[in-house]
Amino acid sequence: MSRRSVGGHVLASLAIAGLLAGCGGASQTPSAASNATGQPATPTAAAQSAVPTANTQPGETAVTATAMPAQGPAGFSATGSMKGARIYHTATLLADGRVLIAGGVGVPGALASAELYDPATGKFSPTGAMATARQSYTATLLADGRVLIAGGLNSFAVLASAELYDPKTGTFSATGSMTTARQVHTATLLSDGRVLIAGGLGESMNPLDSAELYDPQSGTFSATGSMTTARFKHTATLLTDGRVLIAGGGNGSGHGASAELYDPKSGTFSAMGSMTTGRDLHTATLLADGRVLIAGGDNLSSSGALASAELYDPATGTFSATGSMSTAHLDHTAVLLADGRVLVAGGTNSSTWLASAELYDPATGKFSPTGSMAAARNGHTATLLADGRVLIAGGGNDTSAYLASTELYQP
Repeated sequence: MSRRSVGGHVLASLAIAGLLAGCGGASQTPSAASNATGQPATPTAAAQSAVPTANTQPGETAVTATAMPAQGPAGFSATGSMKGARIYHTATLLADGRVLIAGGVGVPGALASAELYDPATGKFSPTGAMATARQSYTATLLADGRVLIAGGLNSFAVLASAELYDPKTGTFSATGSMTTARQVHTATLLSDGRVLIAGGLGESMNPLDSAELYDPQSGTFSATGSMTTARFKHTATLLTDGRVLIAGGGNGSGHGASAELYDPKSGTFSAMGSMTTGRDLHTATLLADGRVLIAGGDNLSSSGALASAELYDPATGTFSATGSMSTAHLDHTAVLLADGRVLVAGGTNSSTWLASAELYDPATGKFSPTGSMAAARNGHTATLLADGRVLIAGGGNDTSAYLASTELYQP
């Protein structure tokens, strides 16, 4: 089975074209990041920047834990299953410690349903549904505890609409629409409480260089300066000085190595040093010392999925190589743990879906294996809980297009 059939560039192109209902796990739309995630995330994530920073983009979710980690044997263990199987959804840690899971792709296609995970019980319960079914969108935790849902893809339509989830009422409500319809973009919570939306694919599946800001006070979006390069499936990471690092992504003709910085004070982007390797579907994680770990992804070379990683240093504005992962990962997740290490889990490589996971130690600059998930998966989410554990949810693999299963990682 080729890389292209398990989550690579062709998968992305097919999914972006709108193949939703009735598609297998290898034909869904990749996440924006992350998450960053969540990203992607990013994502994010953590510095939730993507999925993938309080932002989540699938694949990029990393939030610094403030409570003491839960005690127990290290590794992965099963927890309650979601009410609905889904892939390319978002997962957002709420202020009360619960996790909001929303949207994505399942049966029969793009989903509007949402549910809540309670770490105290290990169970999921339904919550209000989104007004619009969507995948490849972003979810960002705002300073007031609400969650901003923006853009994405619904069937064959790219969305400009946005909505807010209120944990107090358990309902979604409409808010102002973005100035530009977009999917596989990034959303980053800025230090002043606004949200930066950047890049993605537009209504004609064209890469976008435009960006905009969401103001929670007015509930409206407004244009800000454009990026120096159009890009999608990139990462966006909030740095400790309040600027946002934009890195990599697709640009319509390949996988870029370029990076740029957004300055909220001036509302402008400026080009800066490039990554050592062009990549998309990678992760970007803000480390405790302020550097950013860029890991894995795809660069469409003969090697396909990447095992390489690099560090961005805001003090010098440069990227430098760091230790490589033991396994190439793309469309994976990366989470900053309470002890400063980074958990990388799942995704795909050149030939198959992955259950493997590994840890990056900033002190040594090296990755090391840390057991495997119970199920191989990509298009999943990874969320750091307040007690230090990590919730892995959903995704898909070669035996199940959409997974409802979830598991917990104990550092």
